[in-house]
Amino acid sequence: MRLSEIISGLSYALDVTEGMPTGHSARACAIGMRVAAVAGVPEHELSSLYYALLLKDAGCSANAAALSELFGSDDREFKRARKGTDFRAFRVKAPAAFRSTLPDAPLPARVRRLISIARRGAETTEALYTVRCERGAEIARMIELPESTAQAIRSLDEHWDGGGTPYGLRGDQIPLAARIMALVGVVEVHVAMAGVDAALDVAGERSGTWFDPSLVAALLTTRGDREFWSSLHGDAVEVVVGYEPADRALLADDAGLDRVAEAFAAVVDAKSPFTGEHSQGVARIAVSIASTLGLDREATRDLRRAALLHDLGKLGVSNLILDKRDRLDAAEWAEIRRHPELTERILARIPPFRAFATDAGAHHERIDGRGYHRGVSGDQLGWMPRILAVADVFEALTADRPYRAGLAAGDALDVMRPDVGTAFSAEHFAALETAVTTRG
Repeated sequence: MRLSEIISGLSYALDVTEGMPTGHSARACAIGMRVAAVAGVPEHELSSLYYALLLKDAGCSANAAALSELFGSDDREFKRARKGTDFRAFRVKAPAAFRSTLPDAPLPARVRRLISIARRGAETTEALYTVRCERGAEIARMIELPESTAQAIRSLDEHWDGGGTPYGLRGDQIPLAARIMALVGVVEVHVAMAGVDAALDVAGERSGTWFDPSLVAALLTTRGDREFWSSLHGDAVEVVVGYEPADRALLADDAGLDRVAEAFAAVVDAKSPFTGEHSQGVARIAVSIASTLGLDREATRDLRRAALLHDLGKLGVSNLILDKRDRLDAAEWAEIRRHPELTERILARIPPFRAFATDAGAHHERIDGRGYHRGVSGDQLGWMPRILAVADVFEALTADRPYRAGLAAGDALDVMRPDVGTAFSAEHFAALETAVTTRG
């Protein structure tokens, strides 16, 4: 099937990571392709641009934990607020930084944190955005998109006059696709905030500083095209698929779907230092269990993809919660419990992943019905969520984390064994034991 249908559906996961409304990436892609058409971007560059637009935020999870720790705030809210401001203007940046720093703390603590951030200097911010840009480029390479797509994502935050981050590129040093991405990303945010005319005014005000003047001029030709702007409603996935250059459409076979699943597993695992390579680890363990049980090739393939993508919903959870060392309060625990539902909703948007969307979202369900997010019992759980449940917990117990070393395999099994029959299926726990023993 067309790769665009898969990536546009998964772009929803990037939207929630950035604190953006559903469809931000897809709508920005449509705007970007319209700008490209008006600006006369060569046809051989359009496919690369198209996928760069959809994946512009592919590196967004890589700096989420560091931003949350630095400012002491919800990383999603911080990013959403930053996208809506002219953060290069001190008169705007200073109050915005204050609002985003330890927002629930007493005033003296907030001031002390701001002073600490200021003392660290611009290098700290540049490092955060270097990580984001480099990781986004790597995600594009994992999917085996053109290197020009990776380079465009790498230069996403550069500005026309050299005042962007993290490399200080200016003018034509910035790839054309990156210049388009920078423009339409800001415009889409302001359309949602204040409407089309206000967003186009922002583009005009930043022409020659943030944005390439020729691209702004191309964008401004759309001001009177109400039919175009009104088409960009909701998540816009069906709309944006139509903007892919028809003669250069990329197709995804089974190997391509695997690469996409692996790439988005890397996006998920980058969200928190506590997850490491959790999704890949769960997938390896699940496949070992499948082998022990003698599952066929097709079932094992779907299981592996579901395991890689089972925690997609965590991209929509604040790092203040994901990385909290203390006990979660009721509201925080409720947010954690929603992540499997978000996983299910994202996967249900993607035709080849739809078949296992519900099962992937059921990885925290229990045999006794006391799990989440649906609270269903064992007689309603198929084989896939039962495997995912034991693989998920076993990987978490045995993986090294910043705050502790992982348990030995035998010790992890001992920790899990008392919950067999209540949390875990006896059959699939036994398969896990066999798989661990066989693997040595």
